[in-house]
Amino acid sequence: MKIQQYERKKNGNWESTTSCDEKLKNPLVLVFGNRFILEKEPILEEVKKLFDDSEIIIGSSAGEILGANVTENTISLTAVEFENSTYKLSHQNILDTQKDAFETGKRLADQLPSENLKHIFIVSEGSYVNGSALIDGVEAIHKDIPCTGGLCGDDARFEKTLVGYNENPKEGEIVAVGFYGDSLQITSAQYGGWTPFGPERIITKSDNNVLYELDNQPALDLYKKYLGDKASELPQSALLYPLSVKTEGRKEAIVRTILSIDEEKNAMILAGDVPEGSVVQLMMANIDKIAEGASKAAEIAMKSRDKDPQLALLVSCIGRKLVMDQRVEEEIEEVIEEVGANAVISGFYSYGELAPFSNSTRCELHNQTMTLTLLSE
Repeated sequence: MKIQQYERKKNGNWESTTSCDEKLKNPLVLVFGNRFILEKEPILEEVKKLFDDSEIIIGSSAGEILGANVTENTISLTAVEFENSTYKLSHQNILDTQKDAFETGKRLADQLPSENLKHIFIVSEGSYVNGSALIDGVEAIHKDIPCTGGLCGDDARFEKTLVGYNENPKEGEIVAVGFYGDSLQITSAQYGGWTPFGPERIITKSDNNVLYELDNQPALDLYKKYLGDKASELPQSALLYPLSVKTEGRKEAIVRTILSIDEEKNAMILAGDVPEGSVVQLMMANIDKIAEGASKAAEIAMKSRDKDPQLALLVSCIGRKLVMDQRVEEEIEEVIEEVGANAVISGFYSYGELAPFSNSTRCELHNQTMTLTLLSE
């Protein structure tokens, strides 16, 4: 595996951050960055000049992870040449299915051949996709294949997110990378570190990822009561107080963040499903525990490995970034301490993270977690 990384600031030039300068053969190029720069500057054209024989994925982010650094208003690039394995890509636009995330997931997965498929990594639009339904669609085609990835971001604006595969990024796009080869070792993990507080409540009315009532009371009204003065800042302020959702039949609680609110219907639209009958509790942050959560995720991802990782793809939630603020790089440092200094670090801050729980291959949509995908050949 050969890897090169570049960084570009607004109206700036691409600057290499790695010593490898040889021409890569058919690299997978991952580009994450500020939505405004992606919209207004010729990023795709520039990347093609850097890597003319490549497959390019571009996604907007809520912060870029490159090495040990977390940046904003930049573009990060990681190009990977696989020497002993292969990859294939597929893409779909959720607008083509009238925002049916399950059907979009099926179509996305159906384009990836199943023979010798080892892992799927997804870069998805993050504004209105139901992430859990998307995963259900993917797993309807590739049931036992591990899957990780994330929902793209738009800083804390929540206006729109962009994704592109070998084209300028646009709304609604979702890209999947299928990794193939016996020499590949890919492990993953996720962990949060948030603390539940307040009373537990029952979801008494919901529709997929739309939450209407808690304990037979309007959910949005109750949530605003807890937020107090911060209610006027919704949906951004919701990132600081996500929901822990315990669903019948699941061993682990799922964390859900609010993507948007519907004042007319007094409802909250979350990043994934919130089934009726589930038990909900508010969560809050402790910076030290969030950093420890990143370390725990890395520890879990390293447990089952017999090779040191060469590439670590990190997807962390924007809520963690907002809470940690100037200390945000501490969670990256915690990851590096566990995975080793030789692993190349790349990733982005997201509106949702995709990864299985420990000891499971079934992917879940998470919020407010640090998620890792560790690769080696």
